[in-house]
Amino acid sequence: MAKVELKQPIVQEISESIKDAASVVVVDYRGLTVAEDTELRKQLREAGVSYKVYKNTLVSRAVDGTEFESLREVLEGPNAFAISTDDATAPARVLAAFAKKAPNLEIKAGVVEGTYYDEKAMQTIASIPSREVLLSKLLGSLQSPVTNLARVLNQIAEKGGAADAAVEVAPAEEAAEAKAPAETPAE
Repeated sequence: MAKVELKQPIVQEISESIKDAASVVVVDYRGLTVAEDTELRKQLREAGVSYKVYKNTLVSRAVDGTEFESLREVLEGPNAFAISTDDATAPARVLAAFAKKAPNLEIKAGVVEGTYYDEKAMQTIASIPSREVLLSKLLGSLQSPVTNLARVLNQIAEKGGAADAAVEVAPAEEAAEAKAPAETPAE
């Protein structure tokens, strides 16, 4: 069997994993201990991110003609690839948070929703909250005025007749003002 035939299934595996990917992040994992690598893999798995080490030449073949082709420029040295199909910012978020505890982990670059980002830009993307967090913040913003209105209406209901008394006083005051002679300005 030729070497190319042996490598083709791996290239196919990489192609399949990036086909529907929302993002692919390339990291240099040199210097991580086995314990750190195991913990990183666990955190990425919990976030729904696949994390694998592939040969750069095989990745280069797999990304040929795809939106991830721009990653070729960082395919030097040992690299690992974090791939997410659901949350486009999840790999960057998890990797950046982990890199704070393990400074040997270096984010090299990534493609998020079809756009190439270098190391600095990936740090910015890592600061974007997850979709769930953004949706909960939006929901909180939308609920706030409704909650405040409900609270005011509830306070009025708890006071009982206080609101009714205020309505009755207002017409009486208007009637008293109408009976008083209008003051004309002095000429």
